[in-house]
Amino acid sequence: MTDSILTALALLCLATALLPAVLAAVNLAALRRPAPEGGTSLVSILIPARNEAGNIDATVRAALASVAVPVEVIVGDDHSTDATAEIVRAVGDPRLRLVSVPALPEGWTGKNHACSHMAGLARGDHLLFIDADVRLEAGAAAALAAQARRTGAALVSGVPRQRTDTIGEMLTVPMIDFLLLGFLPVPLMRRLADPSLGAACGQLILMDRAAYATTGGHGAIRTSLHDGVRLPRLFRAAGYRTDLVAAAALATCRMYDGFAQAWAGFSKNAHEGMATPRALPVWTVLLGCGQVLPPLLVLAGLLGLLPAPALAAAALALGLSLSTRTVVTAAVRAPWATIPLHPAAVAVALAIQWNVLLRRERAGAATWKGRSYPVSGG
Repeated sequence: MTDSILTALALLCLATALLPAVLAAVNLAALRRPAPEGGTSLVSILIPARNEAGNIDATVRAALASVAVPVEVIVGDDHSTDATAEIVRAVGDPRLRLVSVPALPEGWTGKNHACSHMAGLARGDHLLFIDADVRLEAGAAAALAAQARRTGAALVSGVPRQRTDTIGEMLTVPMIDFLLLGFLPVPLMRRLADPSLGAACGQLILMDRAAYATTGGHGAIRTSLHDGVRLPRLFRAAGYRTDLVAAAALATCRMYDGFAQAWAGFSKNAHEGMATPRALPVWTVLLGCGQVLPPLLVLAGLLGLLPAPALAAAALALGLSLSTRTVVTAAVRAPWATIPLHPAAVAVALAIQWNVLLRRERAGAATWKGRSYPVSGG
């Protein structure tokens, strides 16, 4: 009886490892880096900045180096207490504007308020929102605008190449690409208008200015901390198309500096992600069985604790899991060290989500950049 249970568990691991392997293969074939095309329409690059003295100079200069389309760059200084504003002023480019974000109204999150304010001042036909730690490649703005024109999408996004300079970052950040490529059916997303299929990366989102105004943009999701989820769903619910592209060659971002900051950042977003009573048990089965259990079962098998059929299934599951991580790693230009760390990274991701769900008022306190927000229900 025990052998039958262990074999069934190993087969479940194999099935749950197969799902993201197949989807990743399909998605990587569907997602392409958009080709930049020259255009005359102005692209407004909008950068919310709160105490970003260590990032803002390189980010602004990279945005100003955009080619093939005319750009304006607006930096929204959101009550910084460091040298952010002085650094921006020192750049001295006529295409660059530094604006002061008004005081945060009740019921808004800081980034949404800053983005909404900048959007009201922008002149471009397309609004390209980037985080203050995102470095655009020269052709990125032109490529995203061209993709929007070619596909008719009112919102185009992609995940920049993620810099992970410490083990702590490698144990957390790579899950962004793995979850997107392994569990979102991109061809289906492009074919159907269902809002639940909408996805974006808040670090890099280009939106049509008219559609942004019609939907309400960041103002319509003012309480949210997860614009990458909420904005594409908002657009799709209003009847607009959204799209994703391979963006590892379009921009680079270092989200967090070390494990503690990454844990806090992903905990903040967990409120509007997996950490719900309905979703998290399902994600735990999908990710735990498909990505975390296989190496443990293989080890048990090598110690003679598994029947041969269970060991064979577990070994296949492990091979699929690491192969999927390898293919994703190559596609998104992540460090090769993330491959052997993959099972531990998935375990850490689940730990973050369960920690927020079970200790919602404390572990999941939505605090960021010196501001605290009410914990949302769910």
